[in-house]
Parts: sequence; C-alpha cells; structure tokens
Amino acid sequence: MSNGRPKKIGGEYGAVRANINIEGLNAYLQQHVPAVTAPVEVQQFKFGQSNPTYFLTDASRKRFVLRKKPAGQLLSSTAHQIEREYTVLSAVHRHNVSPSTTPEQIVPVPQPFALCEDNSVIGTPFYIMEYLDGRIFTDTRMLEVSPQDRRECWLSAVRALAALASLTPSKIGLSNFGPSTPYFPRQIKSLTRVSLAQSAAVDVETKTPTGKIPYFDELVSWYQQNLPDESKTGSRIVHGDYKLDNLIFHPTENRVIGILDWELCTLGSPLADLANLTQPWAIDARHIPKDSILTQFTIIKAFKNATKNVPVPLEDLEREYCRLTNQPYPITEMVFVRSWMLFRLAIISQGIAARYARRQASSEQAFVHPRLFPVVGHLAKVVLEDEGYSIGMKPKL
Repeated sequence: MSNGRPKKIGGEYGAVRANINIEGLNAYLQQHVPAVTAPVEVQQFKFGQSNPTYFLTDASRKRFVLRKKPAGQLLSSTAHQIEREYTVLSAVHRHNVSPSTTPEQIVPVPQPFALCEDNSVIGTPFYIMEYLDGRIFTDTRMLEVSPQDRRECWLSAVRALAALASLTPSKIGLSNFGPSTPYFPRQIKSLTRVSLAQSAAVDVETKTPTGKIPYFDELVSWYQQNLPDESKTGSRIVHGDYKLDNLIFHPTENRVIGILDWELCTLGSPLADLANLTQPWAIDARHIPKDSILTQFTIIKAFKNATKNVPVPLEDLEREYCRLTNQPYPITEMVFVRSWMLFRLAIISQGIAARYARRQASSEQAFVHPRLFPVVGHLAKVVLEDEGYSIGMKPKL
C-alpha cells in the first residue's frame, strides 16, 4: 500500500507497439459510436498476446478498450476472430440486462459498443467495448493478496464460469454460433490441421521451421480413441481461453467483474473451460525443464503435488463447479479434458512461435514460445501417463 491506495494489480498499458491509424479511428468514432467523444488518446495494453488491445481515453476522459486483428498475413483462419468476440459479448450483455436474469445468472462481461469490419478505417477489423477498472492477476498464485483473498477470488472465478456454463445458447440468440456436432472431435480435427501448418512456418532469419509438438501423432491418436461423452453437459458456450489473467476482479472485492478475450469462443463442452482455468493443478513442477528462459518468462505454474503457494485445493474448485452446475463430483471426463487442453495450449504457443518466426507476433515475450510449446506438449502426455495410460510406447509382443 502507498498513500492509502492499493497498488494497481494488472492491466498495465504503455506505448503503442502495433500502430493504428488514429485519424481514421477518430473519424469512425465520431460518425458511428455515440458513447465515445472523439478525439481519443491511444495507448496499448501489455496483455493481449494475439489480438493487439488498446486503451482509449476520449475527450470527456471516459475510458474504453479497442481490440483489433493483428496486421499482416495470418497463418490461421480460426484465430483472431474478433467479430465472434463481439457477437458473444453482445449476446451475453443482453442476457445480463434482461429483467428475467437473476443476480446469480449474470455472466460478468464488459459492455460492447461497436464492431467495425471495414479494413480501411484502421487497417484491420476492430471493436470498442467498456473499460473495466479492476485487478488482473497475471500470476495464478496471486501472491499480491492474502491467502483468504486468493481462495475467494478463485471461487469467484469458478462461479463466473458456472454462470457461463449454465447459459443455453439458443435462449440468448447463439444457437448458430458454433456447430452442433460434438466439441472435442471438432477441436481435434481443426487444431491438428492448424498445428501442422504452424509447424512448417520458417524463421525469417534462421530459415528453420517452427517444428512439430512432441508425440503429436501418438497423442492425437489417443484423443481420437478416448473421446468423452458430451451429452452429459450438452452444448454450451465455451469461452475457449478461460484463465485467471483473462478475468478482471473488482478493485476491492473478491469477485469477477469481467471475463475478457473471447476470440476462441464457440459452442461445445463447458468442461474445456474448467480444465483451462484449473490447469496449474494438472502440472507437476518436476516435469518442467530447468531452462533459464522458461523460468524467467513463462507464466506456467505447477500446483500438482506442491506444498506451498497453492491458492485453493483443486477439489474445492471442482466441487463448487459441480454444485453450481448440478452434476456429480468427481467429473470422470476431466482426465481427457485436462490433457487435451494442455495439448491445445501447446498448439496456441506453437502459433505464437510461428508468428514470431515471421516477426508478426504482438507480444513482447513471443521469443519464448519456440522453447515453450514443446514443453507444454510433453505436459499433455504426462497428464495421461500419471493416470496409467501409455503414450508412444510400442506394445510388447
């Protein structure tokens, strides 16, 4: 604490790294976005790995957020879909302000104001949304706050997720937001194709390809043969990147006030988001190599079998989720889902490595990912092996 005010936690912004046409933006805002009083001052948030994210202050000192696609030739047609982000935020916001929605049913999201799909305005599509002033924790251990606060914040993160998982897509106008076919087979098919394309991306300086995820073929084969039963939960809204640093907490209360970064959102299994949120509990530190670059820069934390700085027991989070979503504990499908979500994280990390190879990545730490994605791929394999499954082992005759 200093001067009686709590230290700002998360949400830092600074100089613009990925330039945008501010004149074009101001002209657009003046014409199409009455909530914003142009001209705006523009700064760039330090978070937002794949979609550059900007902090706008308008002429009346009101604050907003702009999210845009990255510039340049994009490797993946499935990533950076800010139009979909805007669609889901709009639908959830309408649900939140409906008179029939109870406080427990509210899914905390920022209010969206405008979507611009015209490339000529600032170079890529973008949208404008409400700025939420609160805390963003980039470290899942949450060392900045007390043990009791950590526990309460993590339980609030689960409650916000359970509220999202309880929405029926058709009731909020999102029945066509994603395919009605099972989620994990779709994910496996599309993301393995993306991963193979990413593996071939060649570094502009070294001329070496990004490379494949370790045990790629063996893991994909296991996932295809061990698919979970998705009829238990039904098709729900999947955030796609539900994790602690994509949540904004109230400045002084231990509750989520905003879920951010919806670019990977679709319809499917809500268990994907639960596994993603609780990922640190799937990782044992002994499986992370002592690589100085990884130690210094990665946000991977390992809570499995750890004896200190674990904010809350995994069982408490999963039991609360099961209570709120009316399903039995434990959830047997979680072994598959935990491993798959780590494998998927390896593909996302590989994507940043591929963009870094082409020098298109917006993150200041993109250079870490060529070393990170193979480690995360290995962790996906370890999750299964810890449960007694054999991956990549030739059967003995």
